[in-house]
Amino acid sequence: MLLEAIILGFVQGLTEFLPVSSSAHLRILGEFLPGAQDPGAAFTAITQIGTEAAVVLFFWRDIVRIIGSWFRSLAGRIPRNDPDAKMGWLIIVGSIPIVVLGLLFQDQIETVFRSLWLIAGMLIFFGVLLGIADHVGAKKRKLQDITVGHGVIYGFAQALALIPGVSRSGGTITAGLFMGYERAAAARYAFLLAIPAVFGSGFYQLFKSWNEPGVFTLGETAVATGVAFLVALGVIAFFMNWISKHSFLPFVIYRVALGTLILVLLSTGAISAY
Repeated sequence: MLLEAIILGFVQGLTEFLPVSSSAHLRILGEFLPGAQDPGAAFTAITQIGTEAAVVLFFWRDIVRIIGSWFRSLAGRIPRNDPDAKMGWLIIVGSIPIVVLGLLFQDQIETVFRSLWLIAGMLIFFGVLLGIADHVGAKKRKLQDITVGHGVIYGFAQALALIPGVSRSGGTITAGLFMGYERAAAARYAFLLAIPAVFGSGFYQLFKSWNEPGVFTLGETAVATGVAFLVALGVIAFFMNWISKHSFLPFVIYRVALGTLILVLLSTGAISAY
């Protein structure tokens, strides 16, 4: 099973930051690996620790500055409307929806939300929505223009990614584009916003599954997480450079094509929904 874990870790790192839904890809790929097993929500959440560690490393200067400013604003050493202190508050506010909804819908996340029928539909619907947002969005607002209200909207958009097929980055970027933010600004905030949620979910699932049997052992999951970390580092650099020069159209086309293919395979009985 180690080879399968490595393959899934590679796919996790490759797709986590692209607006194509890494959880959907892990779920779909599981149907084509030996044994045709869903790797599970726990495996997905734990391997996301690796990809999010890549975010921390890539944006570490921003993160250290934001955390430092946030604490200094609490102590009254700098104004609370300092841009970096404000970003700290916005990340906290934006993280609340996914925490609340994740706890409320935990059972569904691990069961019905993993239906390939639902995943295929989400790939297509949110792919088209991303294309519309990229086309009509003003792309004038910058990162420092984010308000508390916008932070809450970003947070609910991120929470939609509890359903595989939506995409954490895709959902938040789509919301940002509809609100008029530049592509790079929307993506940057999406990456920063994901840090608390992904680490929280990943370590919770790690603790929860420590003594529980799963598709993969903890050792195999750890290897997959390491692979995801290494691959994700290169993907982040590529993606941030890409969106400063290109549209999201290739990702839209890919999502719609993949979703349609899954629907065809399901309709013909080539794969099962669960």
